[in-house]
Amino acid sequence: MGTGAGGSWVRYWRDGTRPVEAMHARFRDHVYPLHSHDTYSFGITDAGAQRFRCRGAAHTSGAGMVMAFNPEDVHDGRAAAELGYHYRIVHLGPSVVRDVLADATDGRSGALPLFPHPVLTDPALAYALTRLHAALAGTTDPLVRDERLTAAVTALARRAATASASAALAARTPTDRARRQAARRARDLLQEAYLEAVPAERLAAAAGCSRFALYRAFRAEYGLAPSDYQRQLRLRRARSLLRAGTTPADAAAATGFADQAHFSRWFQRVYGVTPGVFRSAPLDG
Repeated sequence: MGTGAGGSWVRYWRDGTRPVEAMHARFRDHVYPLHSHDTYSFGITDAGAQRFRCRGAAHTSGAGMVMAFNPEDVHDGRAAAELGYHYRIVHLGPSVVRDVLADATDGRSGALPLFPHPVLTDPALAYALTRLHAALAGTTDPLVRDERLTAAVTALARRAATASASAALAARTPTDRARRQAARRARDLLQEAYLEAVPAERLAAAAGCSRFALYRAFRAEYGLAPSDYQRQLRLRRARSLLRAGTTPADAAAATGFADQAHFSRWFQRVYGVTPGVFRSAPLDG
């Protein structure tokens, strides 16, 4: 458990064998910068309210509301009320969601769901997620955890998803094909060389456009500046190292951060928990 100023606290749990994590927190002053996850993230606001931007619009989640983020949904977050907010959230890897839904349909559907609304008012979903979170973060029998995981994912897909991710991507009409291709070429370079210092000139050359055009194209396509995207890739790599038992100091050094303090500040800003608390979170699986 981590504690902070103003009575803030964080409890974190992660599965030792699959990409499933859970967090329960109270925040008053913490501000999440723009970031995304490579998982589905489903949260319930227990008390207070939080506001955030996602997909170009402002949203507020109050007590009892459900938040649903698709993988790579860029969003930020902060308290919407003076006393802050309590919330719990579960992060589920796409492979887990796919396996649950395939099992629920006897293998007839391997498509990943897409959740179009970041905030939902649905007591049934809130109840299913609350039960799942309690099972993940507690000492519940593994069979019960799997049953509640299946129930929550199935309910979310049936009640809140309107399309598969692949279908939605296929339906997008590119208004500027050159812009999107430039952004993707730059992304590919960052994914290959994210641990390196990549000069803007090299990124623009890979994209085949000017630095200014690249910056606009990248922000339009991925919701982040190239430097923010690169830092996010480094943080994700650091998370995987911490899961494997690497110390925060070694994780910082291995992922290109200037020092451990710099790494720790960004890790806590983005994930709401320190690297040390994340690394020592209870394991099960």
